[in-house]
Amino acid sequence: MSNQLSSLYTELVIEHDKRPLHAGLREPFNTEVHHVNPTCGDEITLRLQLAEGGERIEDISYDAVGCAMSRAAASMMADLLIGRTLDEVAPAQDHMEAAMRSRGRLDGDEDLIGDSIALLGAAKFPARVKCVLMPWKAYQAALVEAQTLGA
Repeated sequence: MSNQLSSLYTELVIEHDKRPLHAGLREPFNTEVHHVNPTCGDEITLRLQLAEGGERIEDISYDAVGCAMSRAAASMMADLLIGRTLDEVAPAQDHMEAAMRSRGRLDGDEDLIGDSIALLGAAKFPARVKCVLMPWKAYQAALVEAQTLGA
């Protein structure tokens, strides 16, 4: 990755960290989950609101505490997923997880994961992978709970 590109990605992470999108817990919501990364102390409380019928994400709101990477990841993820159907979101979620677990060997697909492409540099640092994936894991848990409740 060129230094110019690397610096652009860093700026994008800083921007999402300083001015997070969709931050702050909102109502209405179908489910709320709380996840903690015991390795570093990052935390997220995430609320998920599915549209009637449960096939589209109406809202994701969250309160994230921790490193810039985890807070930026929550902002980027919420912005990417809100308004999309679950079928549209699944490939993005799968790709994000695969790219983060590849230790930098898998190039990200910006069309699939949007601004989250800026987080993929963290894939080379195993301790940071959990920071970036924590919001995604919280979303996944909230979705399972919402579907179990029949939201």
